[in-house]
Amino acid sequence: MSRPTPSDLVFDPLADDRFPAIRDALARTGRDPRDRDAFLMVRESASLIRDLRPEGGVGEGMDQLAALVHHAYLFWAGARSVRSLDRAGLELLLSTELPPDLNDDALAWYLQLPERRVWAQALEGAAHEPLDGIFVHHAPAGDLRVLGVLGIHADRDGFTVVEATGPRLPGPARLDSAPFSSVLPGGAAAGLYSIAGAAELIELGWRSQALEQHPGTAAALRA
Repeated sequence: MSRPTPSDLVFDPLADDRFPAIRDALARTGRDPRDRDAFLMVRESASLIRDLRPEGGVGEGMDQLAALVHHAYLFWAGARSVRSLDRAGLELLLSTELPPDLNDDALAWYLQLPERRVWAQALEGAAHEPLDGIFVHHAPAGDLRVLGVLGIHADRDGFTVVEATGPRLPGPARLDSAPFSSVLPGGAAAGLYSIAGAAELIELGWRSQALEQHPGTAAALRA
């Protein structure tokens, strides 16, 4: 059985009930759905975010909630495209600087990673959490907007999200280790990887764009 995406966990069956009205409002007003500010100005979008807000409020987490709703909407509008990798595909993805696929016209997608193989921190000093995957879409200016989803497990009500946006850079660089190598004690020996900072999260998003065009990773993709 395929693993549910974060969108499934939060917005199923809400998506098919609320997202069409957002789609119609964006089309009616001529707004680009990828434009975060324009998306949030639509009354139907703001209403959904308000309805999802916990009773006690979310404080500084409001930006994260808005980002999740926006990514989930674009994922829905993009026909819920999921790009999943097995462990061999993950190793190839993180060890190969894949060029972006300039012919990829997908609106948005979710890259689902093998469970508990890639770890990251939402904030410096926070606990490391497993990265379930990333929502990805192109921002209007051409940058890539990436939302990492951390800490999904059966005993937890909810998950952590962290977002980064940027262009394709020459490659994330670390002073003392290779990009994506584990920073956890014993992590390398256990075959784990780490996302160390926004640059690596963005790079992961760019590499996910080229998955289906690269013979090695295409063979590792799971339907």
